[in-house]
Amino acid sequence: MNIPENLKYTKDHEWIKVENNEAYIGITEFAQGELGDIVFIEIETEGETLDKEETFGTIEAVKTVSDMYMPVGGEVLEVNPKLEESPDVVNKDPYGDGWMIKIKITNPAELNELLSPAQYKELVS
Repeated sequence: MNIPENLKYTKDHEWIKVENNEAYIGITEFAQGELGDIVFIEIETEGETLDKEETFGTIEAVKTVSDMYMPVGGEVLEVNPKLEESPDVVNKDPYGDGWMIKIKITNPAELNELLSPAQYKELVS
């Protein structure tokens, strides 16, 4: 299983990639594998400021619908435009083209509460 070393993780299977005071958020390879074929993603929080663990959107697979949660608080700057036409990009490339949202982090200290790659690997093994 692919668990990139340059990311932080949540117990709810989101990842976050920090670049200065902004970050990209998506779901992990483990999560997309558990969901199966992703058919629809709904994110209507662009422009909103959300707290850590608040729902930023939903992801629908053939079998189920799941909420996606903010790993840290922040303002949603952008939703990945590829998701509307090709939600299956999350199945194909969860850590690359399959990112969900880009945020401006409001409290960088919250990053310290997230799981390291080693801790996340323990969680899913």
